Amino acid sequence: MERLIERCCGLDVHKATVSVCVRVTQRPGGELKREVRTFATTTPELLALREWLSEQRVTHVAMETTGVYWKPIYYVLEDGFELLLVNPAHFKQVPGRKTDVADCVWLAQLLEHGLLRSSFVPPAPIRELRDLTRYRKSLTEERTRAANRLHKVLQDAGIKLSSVATDMLGVSGRSMLTALVAGTTDPALLADLACGQLRKKLPELRQALTGRFGPHHRFMVSRLLADIDYVEEAGAELSRRMEELLAPFAAAVERLITIPGVQRRTAEVMVAEIGADMSRFPRAMPGRCLTAKRRQPTSGEPQNYASSSKKRASLTSLSWSIGLRMRLKLLAGSSQGRSGWAAVIGGRPRLPSEPGST
Repeated sequence: MERLIERCCGLDVHKATVSVCVRVTQRPGGELKREVRTFATTTPELLALREWLSEQRVTHVAMETTGVYWKPIYYVLEDGFELLLVNPAHFKQVPGRKTDVADCVWLAQLLEHGLLRSSFVPPAPIRELRDLTRYRKSLTEERTRAANRLHKVLQDAGIKLSSVATDMLGVSGRSMLTALVAGTTDPALLADLACGQLRKKLPELRQALTGRFGPHHRFMVSRLLADIDYVEEAGAELSRRMEELLAPFAAAVERLITIPGVQRRTAEVMVAEIGADMSRFPRAMPGRCLTAKRRQPTSGEPQNYASSSKKRASLTSLSWSIGLRMRLKLLAGSSQGRSGWAAVIGGRPRLPSEPGST
C-alpha cells in the first residue's frame, strides 16, 4: 500500500504514560525506520516528547481519544504538528491488524497510509466557551435537584406551599421559607408574607402552611436554601464570564436566534459545541439522508435492515429519530414554549392524527 506520509507518529495515551511510535521513510530507497518510546504524561515529559518529535522531523501525529487524558498531550503538540484525534472504535476495526501489535504502532501505520479520520477539536476560545456552557448546565441540574429535595422536605413536614404557589422559590415563597427557618410557624403570619397575585389566595395559604415543621425540617430547609443561593450566585458569575467570551461570536449568536424555536441560551450552546466556522465540516447534500434512493438488494443478498427474523429500523426512521434527539437536546434547558415544539414538529409533515394536520 502506498505511503502518503513520510514522517508520522502514533500515540497510545494512558493516564500516567503515553506510548509513542515514530515511523520514518528514509530516502533514497524508501526504507522504513520505526522507533517506539514511552513518556510520562507530566508537563516536563510532554515537552521532552515534543522536542524529540521535532528532532525526528515528524509532520503528522495521531492519538486516540482516551477519556480526558488526551487533552494535555494535544495542547502541548497542537502548535507544532498536524494532529489527528481518532476514535478508538474506528481504527481498531480496520482489517489487517495483528493482536500482538501495540496501539501506537497500529496508529502510526494507519496514519502513514492515510486511513485515519480525525475527530473535531474546536480552537481554544471555543473549548473555553464549551467548558462554561457545560458547567452552566450542571449548575442548572444541581439547582433542580436541590429544589426537588426542598419540595420533599416540605411535604414531609406537611407544608403544602407548592400546591398553592406556582413558584415555591419565588419572592413570596422565599419569604415564607426564610420565616419558617427563622422560627415562625404561625400560618397567618406566614401567609401574610405573600406578594402580588398570591395575596388573593390567603385562605388557601393559611391551610397549606399549617403543618408540623420541626427542628429537623428547619435544618434541612436552611441547608437546601443555602445550596440554591450558592448555585444561583455561581450561575450569575458564570453568565458574566460567558458574555465576555461570546463577544467575538455575537453576530453568529444573533443569526442563530432568527431560527424559529432557538433562543439565546440554545444559540450559545450551539456556538460552544460546534463553533462559528462551518468550513471545518463537509458540505451535506440536502435531503440525501431522507430522500436518496438506496440500491435494492438482489435475490439472496442479505439486507442491512434484517437480522435473523427481527426487522430493524429503516434509514428514514433512524435519521428522523437521531435528528429529533439532537434537536431536543439543544432545546433542553431553555424555555422554548410552543415555538420550540413547533420547530421540532416542523421537521417533518404532520400525520393525519396529529393536531394541526389538514
